[in-house]
Amino acid sequence: MTEPSGETAPEAPEDVEPTEDVREETGTAEAAGGTGETSEKPDADGDADGADAPGEADTPGEAAAPGETDAPGLSEAQAELAAQRELRARIEARKAGKDGPVAAGAKLSGTAADLLAAVRAVEGGAAKGSAFYEAAEPVAGPSAPGPAPVAAPRPPAPDRTTAPAPGTTAAVREVLARGGAPEALAGQVAAALGEGAATVLADDPWQLLAVAGVRPEQADGFARALLGPDCGPGDPRRTVALTVWLLERAALRGDTALELSAVRAGLAAHSVPDPDEAIGTAVSEGAVLLFQEEREAPEETEEDAETEEPGESGEEPPALLGLDRYALAEESLAEGLARLVRTATADTWEGSELARAAGAHGLVLHTGGEAARAEPVALAAAARERGLRALVAVHSDEGRRALGASGTEAVTVAALLSGAAGPDRDEDGAFALDLLVVLDAPQLDVETAAILVESLPDGCRLVLSGDPEVLGAPGAGRVFADALAARVCPRIASRVPDPGPLGELVSGIGAGELNQVEAPGKEIVIVPVRDAGEAVHRTVQLVADSVPRAFGVPPERTQVVTVGHGGSAGTRALNAALKQRLNPGPGRFGGYDPGDRVAYAPVPGRTVTGTVLSADAEGLRLRCGDDEVLVPKERVEPALRHGWALTAHQAAGTRWPAVVAVLPGDAAGGLSRSWVYTAFGRAERHLSVVHGVDQALPRAVAEGVAPERTTRLRPLLEALLAASEE
Repeated sequence: MTEPSGETAPEAPEDVEPTEDVREETGTAEAAGGTGETSEKPDADGDADGADAPGEADTPGEAAAPGETDAPGLSEAQAELAAQRELRARIEARKAGKDGPVAAGAKLSGTAADLLAAVRAVEGGAAKGSAFYEAAEPVAGPSAPGPAPVAAPRPPAPDRTTAPAPGTTAAVREVLARGGAPEALAGQVAAALGEGAATVLADDPWQLLAVAGVRPEQADGFARALLGPDCGPGDPRRTVALTVWLLERAALRGDTALELSAVRAGLAAHSVPDPDEAIGTAVSEGAVLLFQEEREAPEETEEDAETEEPGESGEEPPALLGLDRYALAEESLAEGLARLVRTATADTWEGSELARAAGAHGLVLHTGGEAARAEPVALAAAARERGLRALVAVHSDEGRRALGASGTEAVTVAALLSGAAGPDRDEDGAFALDLLVVLDAPQLDVETAAILVESLPDGCRLVLSGDPEVLGAPGAGRVFADALAARVCPRIASRVPDPGPLGELVSGIGAGELNQVEAPGKEIVIVPVRDAGEAVHRTVQLVADSVPRAFGVPPERTQVVTVGHGGSAGTRALNAALKQRLNPGPGRFGGYDPGDRVAYAPVPGRTVTGTVLSADAEGLRLRCGDDEVLVPKERVEPALRHGWALTAHQAAGTRWPAVVAVLPGDAAGGLSRSWVYTAFGRAERHLSVVHGVDQALPRAVAEGVAPERTTRLRPLLEALLAASEE
């Protein structure tokens, strides 16, 4: 690797991070003038909490393409959400005709068994569940016992297509004022709690936690102002709300459930006097669900018996708590995958190992790096030649365009689910497909995957392809990893290596080795820095001058990737510096100017990059790829940020000709092997590493395994399908 020469700058003062308060949405069409600086806002497109930067409370997001729609009068986000609601209704009707969810909890005992009995009482009608959880979710649950509808696949909650009624917002504003909370929260509270939000909030002030960004200490202060001495740390309303909040926060980290011990510890940390009683109340009121999956015991060998520690034999999996939206999504996904496995008619397809497996099975998993993407793409092309209806779906619109440039027609998963692209559906809501190939499969969160699989007809073949080393989905779940671990279908590992010095570097990282790679064409450049101020300075220098001059890649085709949104060299600080250099302006349209590079979340949890074109009375107009997108003025504040710099989670699924990976010293704690692998792997031709973490980088590559997510999909799949090694 080579190191360029260049001047360095003195250390810049570190940015002071704002509080995590939720702020009022602001419009964009009004000219405000000023410096162009805007206050920090809650992130609708960021990474899972703790995934990129410890302490950041950003809502998870995916780098995906915007949905496209021809429907008059609807925005692309509205069209996508409307299509998802219709599909969820079909899924609900379909599941209502089944025997019930996968059985769980047969082996519980003690406190966990008591909690499960409370669940059964609520489900069977013997006990009445409260409306707490239903009120906290935008999608209303059924009034009678039965399966709840699947929520939209965007954590932490689906976006709403219509604004709350003015009367509802006004009533909520009055309640907030009485409790001393910012009246700017009124719209978000009304959207989260729905009709009657003011009454609900007055009776249960801790429902304020249903609003993204509100923390327990803030809700406690609000409750004390409203209720006075009538509330305390053990108030059942508080403990139920905190239990749900802990699980929602876990979902931001990717967990679909939490162990009982983790929930107990979380409640105790917030001064709940009796965590077990609090959990029991939350379960009995239907706010959370209790599970314990039964797993097949592995065959014991003599060596296992000799090395087994006392107490290990016969241990049951820990009991889990979860929210019904993720529980239903995982059960629906497991049942859908099992249906595809069982209904596919085995056929003999000549060709590669992947083709033979796809011909004989309804579900096939394919692993490999960037070069390996050609194999499932070729499979889809061969299937079309056989007269089959085959489709390739990708994670991001940039990925779709890259395939299109090579002659492969593809759609994004978001556009497919919204109906903006892809085949028609039949009367049952199923796609007219015989084979669906999904690239970037690690980016599928469990709710998106559940809706996608439920949309496939019986007998359709599904090939999930991706690189298991990249960062997982920013949303809840680890669909691809769980399916691989369950061993219930063929798993085809590509033998096609990624080419060149970049391919060699990234492949080594995947194996836990940070190798010195020969880069005669300066494909890889290391830029050492001493502090965060120098990191920002050198990053701007690379994007604006060095990379365009040395490699002919313009700034708009160079992507900066950093560890988190906050910090002295996070996305906020880097975007401010890059804007000042690349597109200076007053930011008179809500902090943005024409020509600004932006990251836009049309719905929570999905991000697309673009460029600001103009602004008018309706909002901000962007150019996102080939499409012009209107961001309504009320959506600019929560859904838009500058996009010269992204996090690795946002960048996953997309590649650029040149990438500048920024590793400031204060980011060392956020590094992991998967983060480094993902960030470095976004570069096609050139990678510059702004390196200020010393030995933390090789240590992260060698030892930095990201925390494993707690999910239920693997045992559900193993229970539905006989586990076998293909």
